[in-house]
Amino acid sequence: MIAGKITRISGPIVYASGLEGCGLYDVVNVGQKKLIGEIIRQNMGNATIQVYEEDTGMHIGEEVECTQRPLSLRLGPGLVGNIYDGIQRPLKNMYENSGAFLLPGERAEPLDINKKWDFKALTLEDGGELKAGASIRKGMIIGTVKETESITEKIMIPPYIRGTSLKMFKGSGSYTVDEVIALTDLDEEIKLSQYWPVRKPRPYAQKLGVSKPLITGQRVIDVFFPLSKGGTAAIPGGFGTGKTMTQHAIAKWCDADLIVYIGCGERGNEMTEVLSEFPELIDPRTGRSIMERTILIANTSNMPVAAREVSLYSGITLAEYFRDMGMDVAIMADSTSRWAEALRELSGRMEEMPAEEGFPSYLPTRLASFYERAGRVINYENQEGSVSIIGAVSPPGGDFSEPVTQHTKRFIRCFWALDRELANARHYPAIGWIDSYSEYADEVRDWWEVHNPLWSQLRMQALDLLKEENRLQQIVRLIGPDALPNSQRLVLFVADMLKNGFLQQNAFDDIDKYCSIEKQILILELIMDFYKRSDECIKKGAVLSNVTNLPVCDEIVRIKMVYSNEEIEKIQQVKEHLNSQLGEVERLFSR
Repeated sequence: MIAGKITRISGPIVYASGLEGCGLYDVVNVGQKKLIGEIIRQNMGNATIQVYEEDTGMHIGEEVECTQRPLSLRLGPGLVGNIYDGIQRPLKNMYENSGAFLLPGERAEPLDINKKWDFKALTLEDGGELKAGASIRKGMIIGTVKETESITEKIMIPPYIRGTSLKMFKGSGSYTVDEVIALTDLDEEIKLSQYWPVRKPRPYAQKLGVSKPLITGQRVIDVFFPLSKGGTAAIPGGFGTGKTMTQHAIAKWCDADLIVYIGCGERGNEMTEVLSEFPELIDPRTGRSIMERTILIANTSNMPVAAREVSLYSGITLAEYFRDMGMDVAIMADSTSRWAEALRELSGRMEEMPAEEGFPSYLPTRLASFYERAGRVINYENQEGSVSIIGAVSPPGGDFSEPVTQHTKRFIRCFWALDRELANARHYPAIGWIDSYSEYADEVRDWWEVHNPLWSQLRMQALDLLKEENRLQQIVRLIGPDALPNSQRLVLFVADMLKNGFLQQNAFDDIDKYCSIEKQILILELIMDFYKRSDECIKKGAVLSNVTNLPVCDEIVRIKMVYSNEEIEKIQQVKEHLNSQLGEVERLFSR
């Protein structure tokens, strides 16, 4: 182990000398309390160190020890359902050991090293189990461990293994994460757990194009602005517009196999809400607790700023690990603005030349390095997996022209812009349909053609109607709605039906919190059918009140709150009421 001395301290940035032979991004133990740090700049033995813990009281001359190993996560059974800080310290275990406040230099194993896991070795084509002497390759699955009722973890040959065959293999049994279960022909040890550097993307066999939507159960997202599995999305919005609420809803109900929720610099009460709510929520796919497929990383605003910076890399590394097992993983990063602010503070401490609004000039590069790790891939076992990233952005004052939002738009393809007026009107999710967009709509069209061919047509009709309503509202502000002809007033009426009966969704209602794709399309089809037939009636001479006063109008708006996803046939009854009531109007004005 290489040792040096502290020469200068500037907040979370420490300068040390005597560290010749250390590498960039090596982990170091800083000072008497052995705080965790990482070398972020190295020049002739003089190192700049980013310290991930509170370093109050540290002084010049204290020793720095280099571990000569990059900052890495321990990956293996026991990750799911856990809550970590940005450097993978298990917060629940540390709370049980030392109380609510973390002590400087405190350590805890990220995985339970005493628990024995039931390991089932790979079954071969002849029905037997994998044995010593078998050929291996990096990424090969050699067995499985049942981690939770919802997650079966696959034990893989680490990507850094160079051996080509098994010299020793213990086979099925109960093992801890520290026990050696296999040796390669080069005497490399294989355990149930492995380490991987957080700043290095995990390898894969092939990257695929995106073609399947990530179904979230949120109507405005699934129908209007879809996100694909393996895609990237941003949720920008000012304070109180519902970024965290939207991410919570997606994390709870999306059809990903695993959720990695990163609380990066947000307030502690928001993470507390996640911790208190998630264990009580029932996954609609499995009927079990959602925590059985969730990993939480909590780096709240009162934690050290340097750990906030690394927490995004920790989250994406965990996601890639499960992606390599053939799973679809969704990452919620809340928020990338707080992460960028950490970059800005650390850059200022290192006296670097600032770029726009004080952010470092390498901000776009760091954002790109994070979002580019999303994607849909084929692993070395020819299985498909994906990592989808949904990053919240918190622009000051809701100003979307600020650097973090603008640079983020360069690297994402789905933009869910939160609207202040919608949030003030208590319309949630407050995703504005004018400024938002999704570049994945064309790529997921084939999937929708198989599952519901009406999606593309209804989506375009509804979006065109909302854009027309936005244009008419500008006229209404000048001359009032009564000056408009009946056909244009019908547009305003149906747009309100769309907003209240389709786009608005109550995350706290037992029925409305999750909407199946079948129910989504049925509701939208009813509204657009009502608009089309009502417009024809008006052209034949009907006045607006002839169609807007029909009882079926209230029925359509209330469908989302009245009928559950299992009561699709009852929504068909509303369609019959629509046909009956509008049929009377059509007959009246067809004479």
